[in-house]
Amino acid sequence: MKITTIGIDLAKNVFQVHGVDEHDQPLIQRKLKRNQVLDFFVQQTPCLIGMEACAGAHYWARRLQAQGHTVKLMAPQFVKPYVKANKTDAADAEAICEAVTRPSMRFVPIKNIDQQAVLSLHRARQGFVKARTAQANQIRGLLTEYGIVLPQGISHVAKRIPEIVEDAENNLPDVFRQLLVRLRAHLVELDRQVQELEQQIIVWHRSNEDSQRLEKIPGFGPLTASALVASLGDAKSFKNGREVAAWLGLVPRQHSSGGKPFMLGISKRGDAYLRTLMVHGARSVMRVAENKDTPTDRWSTNMLIRRHKNVVAIARANKNARVAWALLAHGRDYDVEYERIASR
Repeated sequence: MKITTIGIDLAKNVFQVHGVDEHDQPLIQRKLKRNQVLDFFVQQTPCLIGMEACAGAHYWARRLQAQGHTVKLMAPQFVKPYVKANKTDAADAEAICEAVTRPSMRFVPIKNIDQQAVLSLHRARQGFVKARTAQANQIRGLLTEYGIVLPQGISHVAKRIPEIVEDAENNLPDVFRQLLVRLRAHLVELDRQVQELEQQIIVWHRSNEDSQRLEKIPGFGPLTASALVASLGDAKSFKNGREVAAWLGLVPRQHSSGGKPFMLGISKRGDAYLRTLMVHGARSVMRVAENKDTPTDRWSTNMLIRRHKNVVAIARANKNARVAWALLAHGRDYDVEYERIASR
């Protein structure tokens, strides 16, 4: 019998494999060590392989695709309902094998090496930004204990420390002055790391046609455009722009029953970092929307009359996500007058 579908439960060292034939009859259930995985699949005829979208999944997907297999990645929460009884590696592999064949299953686009590289830059930058904010807040807290309160804004922290250290009338102990110098040096280094990573992202952005296309959307910059392009992978893997907005968590959650729809706040599914960039970009253009005469800006201005600004920001981010999908899926350039022309 020929194996048609295989489910792999990924791990660091020991992988569990579950394979079935065209009648869903199990043909293979075994464990593979990491160095045995590629040799095992070389011996298999091309088939459908399912994996959870977890650590290392995109790497293994690319390697197995190179051998002629069809690989599909799934979010772990969509696989969990197919696990029968207790959770084991074998049960997980069986559940993955079953879930990958479901016609209604939603799959995760497989990222290439370049997309993973730029997303790594974004993740590293995000970590440095959090560390920079934490360091600034720590300095503020320590100074407050000595009765010194700094103005709002992270830029004031590094600027004010030298004069605080040199001020002989604030009665700060010498040990604490030395500590402030050390903490400021760390803060400045973190800021330098953030700036350097931003420059690397901008370089990638300028070399990518799709990322430059998205930058023309109001509320998009090099960071948002590059992160969205790298995260989406192939935009055509989404049926429409609404799927992209839902994938980003920019649509309401539902708790409907008995034919009565009940809408809650946004679902907050997907990548929180990417959603944050989208929402902040929407907020930035909303501040000047009333001074512009584009269809989208007029829509935002009218919405602000009826809805809270936070609701409008999410709605604007949702609209931008749909526009971004249309540009990427159809290879178009952003035209601010498109809606006006289409409505004629």
